[in-house]
Amino acid sequence: MADSNIKQPLLHLPPQTCQNVAPMRRRLRRFKSAPMAEFFPGEINDTKDNQSLPRSDSILDKLHPSFRKVMFYLVIYLAIGTMCFYFVQNQIEGKKVNGVLDSLYFCVVTMTTVGYGDLVPDSTTSKLLASVFVFSGMALVGLVLSEGADYLVEKQETLLIKAMHVRRKVSPSEILKEIETNKLRYKCLVTTVSLVVLMVVGTVFLAKVEKLSTIDAFYCVCSTITTLGYGDKSFSTRAGRIFAVFWILTSTICLAQFFLYVAEVNTEKRRKELVKLVLTRRMTNVDLEEADLDNDGLVGAAEFVVYKLKEMGKINQDDVSLLLDEFENLDVDQSGTLSTTDLTLAQSS
Repeated sequence: MADSNIKQPLLHLPPQTCQNVAPMRRRLRRFKSAPMAEFFPGEINDTKDNQSLPRSDSILDKLHPSFRKVMFYLVIYLAIGTMCFYFVQNQIEGKKVNGVLDSLYFCVVTMTTVGYGDLVPDSTTSKLLASVFVFSGMALVGLVLSEGADYLVEKQETLLIKAMHVRRKVSPSEILKEIETNKLRYKCLVTTVSLVVLMVVGTVFLAKVEKLSTIDAFYCVCSTITTLGYGDKSFSTRAGRIFAVFWILTSTICLAQFFLYVAEVNTEKRRKELVKLVLTRRMTNVDLEEADLDNDGLVGAAEFVVYKLKEMGKINQDDVSLLLDEFENLDVDQSGTLSTTDLTLAQSS
C-alpha cells in the first residue's frame, strides 16, 4: 500500500443510489429481527414447516441451553456433595433431622458460603471435603449459575414490559427494541423485585415454620442472602431445610446478580457520558491530523468513525494497527482495496 502512487482512503465507500439503499435496509431489518426468536419462539413462523425436523416434546428440550447446562452441573455437584457428606455424616457435628437431607443442606450451605455453623465438620476427612466443596461450589455459582440467572432475568424483562403496556398490544419488535434501549435498567428492576420477594418469602417462612420472631426471621434472611451466616439463627426443622436448599441458592445468586447489574449501570452511565462528550466536542485541526490514518490530507467517513471510536475508548491504536496490518497482508496487489482476487492470492500464498 505504501508503494502505490495513488493514495486510497481507509475504506472505500461507494455512493449509494436510492435503488440499493432500500434493499440494504430491508436486509438489516431482517437481520435485527433474528434474535427475537429467542424471546418469542411462538410468534415467529417457520417458512419451511414441511421441511423441518420433528421436535421432541420433553421438558429438557424446551429449556434454554443455559438452563440445561446449569441443571446438569448443579445436579452433578449436589449429588456428589450429598453422597460424600452422607458417608461422613457421623463426623459432622450439629443438630440433625435426616441423613440425606442434612447432607444436601450442608452441601448447599457450603456451596453458597453461608456457613451457619449449625452443622460443622469435626474430623480431618470432613474438613478436607468441606474445603474442596466450598471452592468448587463458589466456582459453580460464579461461572455457571450466574449465566442461568442472567438468562432468567432477561426472560422476566419481556414479561415486565408486557405488563407495563398491558392496555395496548405491543409487538415483539417493539418489546425487543425497548429491552435493548433500557436493558440494564430493567435488569436492575427485575432483580430488585425478585430480591424483595425472596426476602419476604424467607421472612414469612422462618416466622411460621421455624417459629422465629419477625425481627429474628428478617435478621436470619439478611445474614443468609449476604452469606454472612452468623449461625445463631438458621433452619433447624425438616421442612425448613428442604425449603432452605432451594431458597438459599436463589436468594444468594439473586443478590449477587443485583450488585453486578448495579455496577454495570454505573459503568454504562459513565460510558454514555463519555460518548456524549466526544460527540459534542468541536473538531480541531489537531483532531483532523490524528484522524488522517493514511496521511493524504483528507479524512474519510471510515477514518472519522475510527477516530471517534478511539476517543470513546471502544478501540485503541493497537487495535487499529493490527487491523491495518491484516488489511495490507490481504491486499496482495497493493491497490488499497480488497477483491476476490486478493483473497484468493492471499489464501494460496
